Amino acid sequence: MAHEIILLIAQYGLLLVFCNVLIEQLGVPVPAVPTLVVAGALASNGHFPAISVLVVAVLACLLGDLIWYWAGRRFGAGVMRTICRISLSPDSCVKQSELRFQRWRGRVLVIAKFVPGLSTVAPPLVGAMGLRLPGFLLLDGLGSLLWAGLAIGLGYLFAAQIDQLLSTLASAGTLAFEGLLCLLALYILVKWWQRRRLLRALRMARITVDELNQAIEQGQAPVVVDVRSETARMLDTRVIPGALLADLDGVALAIGHLPSDRELVIYCSCPNEVSAAKAAKLLMALGYRRVRPLLGGLDAWDAAGYALERLPLAASGHDPDVVLAGG
Repeated sequence: MAHEIILLIAQYGLLLVFCNVLIEQLGVPVPAVPTLVVAGALASNGHFPAISVLVVAVLACLLGDLIWYWAGRRFGAGVMRTICRISLSPDSCVKQSELRFQRWRGRVLVIAKFVPGLSTVAPPLVGAMGLRLPGFLLLDGLGSLLWAGLAIGLGYLFAAQIDQLLSTLASAGTLAFEGLLCLLALYILVKWWQRRRLLRALRMARITVDELNQAIEQGQAPVVVDVRSETARMLDTRVIPGALLADLDGVALAIGHLPSDRELVIYCSCPNEVSAAKAAKLLMALGYRRVRPLLGGLDAWDAAGYALERLPLAASGHDPDVVLAGG
């Protein structure tokens, strides 16, 4: 079986490179770097021009990323929540990308391919933030060129060693191929288990939007804290009236002036209220006894038709010129 796979790569290398890279950029956990390395080794042996492999890989990257970019432009914060909902790492898939975006802005596209999880999230994020198409194509094309060029270049330089490895795999036959499939399945299983363990660890009593609204109407309003990141509030300027604004890292400082027996309601806009639950656990560890995440978060509050405010652009940290310039 392994021998047939190697022959397939040699015969249909460019098509396989295109399909593998495109599928990975669309978010399917099928790594493309090994394919690019093998293609680079085959290119050094004259199976096909190395420049052709590079062009095909970059085009696949741009096509996949353009789909996510358009989704970000069209659906904004909604597509980010969808990515986080299906991600194997829901606690960090979008949050870490937002933090990098705050530092790099549009230039995050240049490094996105080298950071696990960021490759899929970055295109819709910059699309939602308003990066214009020419800037996106330039920055994403540069990042794709560096990423694919490095993998192909490594295969080209170490072709002899890779040929030896391929020969060993071919000699090993079906067993080696099945072993590689088992490793891929094991990786996906471990990530899925980590996700389930995180969600179980963050299970705690929530407050519903109806209960929160009733408390507000009765004059017993708890302190409401919005723990979305700065970038998340740039994407979605909705806030519950009177909410304190503090990201996950700064929530303890934001409510440090409050007595430990004060009732707190924490909300975010991520699936399963992951960020809100993490903030609540942090505050309870610091001695705050009456802390609950808002069930369904900001979206549930809005869907129920309760009052909302909009942050001004300055308050949300949004600077269109900076975002559009990618700097």
